[in-house]
Amino acid sequence: MMLPELYYNAKATLGEGPAWDARTQTLYWIDVLEKRIYAGSKLFLQLDDFVGCLAPRKDGGLVIAQRFGFWTFEPDTNKLLTLASPKGEPSNNRFNDGKCDVRGRFVAGTMDHNEQEASGSLYSLSTEGRLKKLLKEVRISNGLAWSPDSKTMYFIDTPTREVKAYDYDIETGQIANPRVIIHFVDTFGWPDGMTSDADGNLWIAMWGGARITQWKPNGTLLEQFGIPALNVTSCVFGGANMNELFVTTARVGMDSAALKKYPQAGGVFRMETNTTGTPTYEFGA
Repeated sequence: MMLPELYYNAKATLGEGPAWDARTQTLYWIDVLEKRIYAGSKLFLQLDDFVGCLAPRKDGGLVIAQRFGFWTFEPDTNKLLTLASPKGEPSNNRFNDGKCDVRGRFVAGTMDHNEQEASGSLYSLSTEGRLKKLLKEVRISNGLAWSPDSKTMYFIDTPTREVKAYDYDIETGQIANPRVIIHFVDTFGWPDGMTSDADGNLWIAMWGGARITQWKPNGTLLEQFGIPALNVTSCVFGGANMNELFVTTARVGMDSAALKKYPQAGGVFRMETNTTGTPTYEFGA
């Protein structure tokens, strides 16, 4: 295992949502609060509202969860087109983390922008554009991952300091039988974004913990990898051999002393691993 290297010294306010487009070998990631999407180290798209997450589309371009709904972005025409918007979302909510399952559904959750109320929900957007609610009363909808056989979905509501597992019906996208598989002690920080590897292990970014943690799905801690940024937000596997882990971080809320201690905060990091990651699945049938 290599030590993490600084891939891009972005100084992102809230770097998040990394997604690897295998077809173009491109790392997409976002700065939520600056309303930006990046392709590697290049600014790809400046939006007019908060962006929570994205995924590549099978038909080309991206699917994006902005503050109040799902959109497609067509790079050839530079157009954003509305796909779906949930009904009844509080005005202060916004979309946060999300990704696609192996069948091309886009699963993404909302949160109270002020991080106070349990007013968020987890939604599933079908490849035909139909939206359904999977969970409600979520505080900060965050990390998502699936087991290699897609029979289990993992989900993080950050303030709970837990990872929950759900039975996942790949035919319908429905979830059932919630159970806690990991509970984090305070010294680890707060669980944020998450990905999985080909062995079914979970790789979890720790906000306030300056690390990535690796777990078996039975709750056994395998490894901890230090990241030279306090607020580690998310991670995704990519690279030609799918063995490189790309890690996003944030600077928001850090005072001058913390920024002096972590001058690379807000950067995107890369480390070569000894495993193969699960791919970033594309949206669409």
